Amino acid sequence: MVSKSLKDWDLNLTDAKLTYTRAPSYATKDSSFDCVYGINPFNPINLLPVLTESKLCYENEEWPREMKKLHDHIKAHIKKANAAYKAIPNKHRKHMEFSPAGLVWLHLGKVRFPSRRESELMATRDGPFKVIERIEDNAYKLQLPKDIAVPTTFNIGNLSPYMEDYFEEPLDLRTNPLEEGEVDEDHGATAQGRDGR
Repeated sequence: MVSKSLKDWDLNLTDAKLTYTRAPSYATKDSSFDCVYGINPFNPINLLPVLTESKLCYENEEWPREMKKLHDHIKAHIKKANAAYKAIPNKHRKHMEFSPAGLVWLHLGKVRFPSRRESELMATRDGPFKVIERIEDNAYKLQLPKDIAVPTTFNIGNLSPYMEDYFEEPLDLRTNPLEEGEVDEDHGATAQGRDGR
């Protein structure tokens, strides 16, 4: 459709559009014209033989029934295609479910939380936050503090479970676990030296 000069592309847009809308899609197995009108428009190739029968009957009673049958057929194809699309990313995805009143960590994405992710050294998650309600299988509403001015509904991909009893005691990472003079129980040595001096 495009000539060698590449300057008449705009004259061919109508032909390209007609060709595209007549072609069946992967999801519906039918063309756009078929989905909307129930029949493809004729092109010069269709006009060569004498048309003995049309695809759909245009009588008043038949037309709605045929269109409903066609739309049911298209919906079944779309449902099948969506299931195939969904199966690929869900193959390695773990199912997670959070109960209302439970606690979760919130992932701070750069797009939604630009002020909290100005530096690479800033925290990538915040919380824990209380789950208010489950909207869908993959969406939850959280109770956020007033200083976080964003919508409170989040995708499950931005949440991770909060394990309250993960550490029996709060860890203080700023102190040295072996102070001077203490005995290391594993080796029986002191922090002053192994020979006792």
